[in-house]
Amino acid sequence: MDPEKFLIIAHRGASVQAPEHTMAAYRLAKELEADYLEVDVQMSKDEVLVSIHDLTVDRTTDGSGVVADMMLSELKQLDAGSWFNRKYPDMAKEEYVGQKIPTLQEIIEEFGESVNYYIETKKPEENEGVEDELFELLGQYNLLDESLPEGKVVIQSFSEESLKRMRTFSQTIPLIKLEKDPVVGPDARRRLEEIREYAIGIGTYFERIDDDYVKTAKEVGLLVHLYTVNSAEIAEKWKAVGAHGIFTDNIPGTRI
Repeated sequence: MDPEKFLIIAHRGASVQAPEHTMAAYRLAKELEADYLEVDVQMSKDEVLVSIHDLTVDRTTDGSGVVADMMLSELKQLDAGSWFNRKYPDMAKEEYVGQKIPTLQEIIEEFGESVNYYIETKKPEENEGVEDELFELLGQYNLLDESLPEGKVVIQSFSEESLKRMRTFSQTIPLIKLEKDPVVGPDARRRLEEIREYAIGIGTYFERIDDDYVKTAKEVGLLVHLYTVNSAEIAEKWKAVGAHGIFTDNIPGTRI
């Protein structure tokens, strides 16, 4: 969380080159030396944390249904990679066929302390208790240990309530408030000061803010991470403005 470092956050893994939120995408993101692996987490019907973006499995697997209504055993039967080969034939690889929806535990067991984790509590109002399960799992693998570098794990959410619940578990874990429709203009400072009461930074869509917004956020004491930036030109622009990092699908294409 060094404000002097411009972070490259692998959005859903290396999701231009591999099927999002699969072990293939996370392994490639590590290989490409992303600063963070971004992991969206939801709970299966039997309350296991799984890595998937949508509330349903329809878009990124060969199945259909709501994640929260499916047992882990059902989710594990799905092919989470073949869709990518069909949609992006230029990036297709045989190894992507049959990729599975990973659990957060599987991701942590594979990478351990060798990577940094940027975890989103996805739709927590639809995943009651996700914060409790997340905190317990992070503790189980000692990823919140004070001996680790600050920011080994970052938690983000669009939900203020979810972040505040995480804060009740830990006073030190870095929290990032995602803003879909950021308040800009004269009222920006007031909103950013509200966020600063419980979070250390914001994550927001770069096309919905301006230079003054970044300046104000920094004056308030917030880090600014922007999504989703997939070109070096745009990354360079916002780095010059003062942003602290980007979420990107295209890790090689945003190196500056």
